[in-house]
Amino acid sequence: MTLDGKVALVTGGSRGIGAATALRLAEDGADVVLTYVANAQRADEIVDRIKALGRRALAVAADHADSAAVTAAVEAAVAEFGRLDILVNNAGVGHVAPFAETEPADVSRVLTANVHGVFAITQAAAVHLGEGGRVITIGSCVSDRVPGPGMVLYAVSKSALTGFTKALARELAPRGVTVNLVHPGPTDTDMNPADGPSAADQASMTALGRYGRPDEVAATVAFLASSASSYVTAATLSVDGGHAA
Repeated sequence: MTLDGKVALVTGGSRGIGAATALRLAEDGADVVLTYVANAQRADEIVDRIKALGRRALAVAADHADSAAVTAAVEAAVAEFGRLDILVNNAGVGHVAPFAETEPADVSRVLTANVHGVFAITQAAAVHLGEGGRVITIGSCVSDRVPGPGMVLYAVSKSALTGFTKALARELAPRGVTVNLVHPGPTDTDMNPADGPSAADQASMTALGRYGRPDEVAATVAFLASSASSYVTAATLSVDGGHAA
């Protein structure tokens, strides 16, 4: 599944699933631009690891809740590498709170980052995507199965990505661009560590009885980014250890 000559943009690519995806795409041959919000040192470390693989890399500071910033990140990618072939919408924010205690400010923050941000950067990137282009968005297993209370707002924001993916796939298909969605299950990252306070409960909800690794999600993204997935579009792929079973 070679990605030689391709340029990928991975939002939130400095940690967790985003970092694993950026590294996997580079291993498969792509040059990679990644966005980050605050931790420039961590982003630079991923850039250095990509360059050590013999690929080009660039880190761009961009808050996914700021449409102007994510649009600028797309333009920076094209200016640096001359093209854009793959967009991975990974950046997002979480929210766990009872429905009755969810404030309007919470709704605005989560929907702005998880829905509007995806819309804005994809709209900017789509201008540059041509035949063989890829849009891959990271959703969540809570779109298929909500394991308990407190997840209403987050589930709303991630479920919206299903409609976004299906509708956009119809629009971009005539240009040879595919659009797909990946739903990770409980995955061992610093935002949701496998040794966290609710980890045992989350793991028990999967058929495999364990947390996933970021590289396991990244492997599915890499497949969708490659020519091996040329007849896959408008699809939702669950990498959740059987969480939805």
